[in-house]
Amino acid sequence: MRLAPASLLSIQDLWIDVGSRPVIEGLSLSVKPGEMLGLVGESGCGKSVTALAIARLLDEPPMRIRKGHVFFDGEDVLAKSERELEQLRGNRIAMIFQEPMTSLNPVFTVGDQIAEVVLLHRQSDKTAANKRAIELLSRVGIPAPEQAVQKYPHEMSGGQRQRAMIAIALACDPELLIADEPTTALDVTVQAQILELLDDLRQETGMAVLLITHDLGVVSQYCARVAVMYGGRVVEEALADELFSKPKHRYTEALLKTIPASNQPGTELPAIPGTVPPPGARPKGCAFHPRCAVATEICLSSMPELINQTHSFRCWNPVE
Repeated sequence: MRLAPASLLSIQDLWIDVGSRPVIEGLSLSVKPGEMLGLVGESGCGKSVTALAIARLLDEPPMRIRKGHVFFDGEDVLAKSERELEQLRGNRIAMIFQEPMTSLNPVFTVGDQIAEVVLLHRQSDKTAANKRAIELLSRVGIPAPEQAVQKYPHEMSGGQRQRAMIAIALACDPELLIADEPTTALDVTVQAQILELLDDLRQETGMAVLLITHDLGVVSQYCARVAVMYGGRVVEEALADELFSKPKHRYTEALLKTIPASNQPGTELPAIPGTVPPPGARPKGCAFHPRCAVATEICLSSMPELINQTHSFRCWNPVE
């Protein structure tokens, strides 16, 4: 199945189960060419599962895509063969995973791991692939790239390993980069450098970026548009300025109140009571209602429909 690509990535009514338990429930999401979309929410909301589904990297079984579509450049990724997916992953769609030490192979040099992607997806010889590896390490800001290509992952700092992961992801000039918590476990200064680098590369190359994070401060600074996830669904989506100034969903409102910059210095930061319900234990109705201070009877019994506008949301009692 093929659609005219109004968006580079278009997820439509996606349902994903683990066994008989739904993890993703009717998810719809789109990313335009050249834009950075922020996908936010607490751990357990379904952000990383969504990222893996886009690239067809889910553990199947126990996971199973029940129904839906994931269109990339107009073609349904879910209908592609494994051979076709091998040409897509790492080539036109690239990913940066949360922890580079578990994603990089400890027994190969960083240069070899970058060159491997080039050799796999481009008609290139070993000499040209190694040259490309040096160029990429220089491009992502690693000093002395000619020496860095010979290093093993354990010989690099956390920030350098994350930059090496970005170099691998950029090896074939992807059209879509999925960055899943790309600054996890890095100190604040390095986090800022990595995010600035991703944004610079997006503007330089024109690639689209799906930035998955729980850090709303990062989203407000780098993303043009934001989608908020809870309980396996997108509960609100809007332009970043609009969402931060006029949130509609009560979950989004609660998240924004936890940002340190939103509170007076010296005051205790507010917290959202309770935890994200796991798959199989999500309540009937709006999944957020057990943690919502203004939940009413209808919130407990019925899932609100998505109000699909420029500023989309699903909430029975939206923020005024």
